[in-house]
Amino acid sequence: MSTDTADVATAAWSIRNPVLAGFHPDPSILRVGDDFYLATSTFEWYPGVRVHHSRDLVNWRPLGGIITDRRLLDLRGCGDSNGVWAPDLTYHDGEFHLVYSDVASFASGYWDPQNFLITAPDIAGPWSDPVKLHGRGFDAALFHDDDGTSWLLSMSADWRPGRDRFGGIEIQQYDRAARRLVGRPRILFTGTPVGVTEGPHLYRHDGWYWLITAEGGTSWEHQVTVARSRELFGPYEVDPDGPLLTSVGRPDLRLQKAGHGSLVQTPDGGWYLAHLVGRPYSPLGNCVLGRETAIQRVEWPSGGWPRIPGGVPAEEVAAPDLAPHPWPDEPATDDFDAAELASCWSTLRRPATADWVDLRSRPSHLRVHGGQSPVGRQAPSLVARRVGATHCSLETVVEFDPVDHRQLAGITAYYNTLNWHHLYLTRADDGRTVLELLSSDNGRRTPYPDLTVDASGVDRVGLRAVFDGPVVRFDYDLGAGWQRLPVDLDATILSDEHAALIIDGEPAAWGFTGAFVGLWVQDLGGDGVYADFDRATYQEH
Repeated sequence: MSTDTADVATAAWSIRNPVLAGFHPDPSILRVGDDFYLATSTFEWYPGVRVHHSRDLVNWRPLGGIITDRRLLDLRGCGDSNGVWAPDLTYHDGEFHLVYSDVASFASGYWDPQNFLITAPDIAGPWSDPVKLHGRGFDAALFHDDDGTSWLLSMSADWRPGRDRFGGIEIQQYDRAARRLVGRPRILFTGTPVGVTEGPHLYRHDGWYWLITAEGGTSWEHQVTVARSRELFGPYEVDPDGPLLTSVGRPDLRLQKAGHGSLVQTPDGGWYLAHLVGRPYSPLGNCVLGRETAIQRVEWPSGGWPRIPGGVPAEEVAAPDLAPHPWPDEPATDDFDAAELASCWSTLRRPATADWVDLRSRPSHLRVHGGQSPVGRQAPSLVARRVGATHCSLETVVEFDPVDHRQLAGITAYYNTLNWHHLYLTRADDGRTVLELLSSDNGRRTPYPDLTVDASGVDRVGLRAVFDGPVVRFDYDLGAGWQRLPVDLDATILSDEHAALIIDGEPAAWGFTGAFVGLWVQDLGGDGVYADFDRATYQEH
């Protein structure tokens, strides 16, 4: 056996968690024939509902996102960590069905969720126009019963003061032919004393209806709860042995926040659970990589309850007995030779349309037309990719000729409108083109005037952002080799934990995404400026 063959065999022997590193939460897993798909939440980022594909549950490749234009969802004005929550991907009668929630608010229990359904004959589309479903709660999911009926589940939100905002799991019939909900909704399950019951998925197996829910919230108390019933509408009995999966009480585990799971059956009859996890940089500390996707093997004896060994998330799991199917490695460097952005890239609050993301005007360059300020929520110009490792970097070369201080272009380590680090070219008052550094920590901006670099007369400037564990550093190259800005910036502000803000028991801000690294152009005067980026190299170290 050659070394390469041995490496493939070893990789196929086990699933290494997380299988989707970086910001990939709320996984919905689906098998269609020999193909497995994972759909994950994207919140304020386009393309919405990121999808990965596998043939062996070990090797996954990104297919990009499904919601690629405003016809499917308009995220203009979307708040931080609002937007696309908890998608659900199913397949029935030769069609893919995607349900997704657009959540507009956190304030005072008014989530203002709106659920949509789109369908397609192929995972690559074309996708239908959205069917507008109810707005009574989020985390909506479809269940296709053996008798041919389809049912929509979701958590049931209750805005009333003093009531449990997570009012249980609701079910209502969906008429696929008429493309609308029919009949009356009813509460299927009110959860356990753990509370915060959400993320429902329903399955038919072994003569039972099995209801899988997330409970305990999306952080350290997260868990996967299982209940079953002989009848669709219940009553549902909760597993007497407790949650199927959780990290609660185990701060020693590398994988924390285990919860929000969905099940899939392999061709040989085995079962696996896809679920979200977080990897804190210190015990129960900040998770800069966001909430990620992991997969666990499930033992499910006939007549019994599903079990995961130890009930905790494992970093290495026995893979199914399937032929290994590795995919080609993603190129480290994007030379911007394609007609569209590669699947690794995302754009903030607006799709990558040609009016601001231009890959045609200058061959082998990405031209980004400037957009709004860091707090602008209608038309920012940020092209970014997920940070997938604690030690990684993004390097680019930019050409930019700013006229005044309102024009900025550079590289950023980014979490949301309030938390970021940005190294950029701009014009100083004395007419020089300069490199400046600015950080924002929950909206408190910190400039570094002593680190300003004169870039006058330099046409092409190299920029690099480096994640080194809890530290972010920036480098630049004006033509004489790389130089490091002598400051260590806090990477842990780029995390869910840091972004969350509770005031008088109410969430004033929340954090559900993860760190990004990207190319950011601001045109605060609306003068029509743009920057050209010649290649971008992402590496994990």
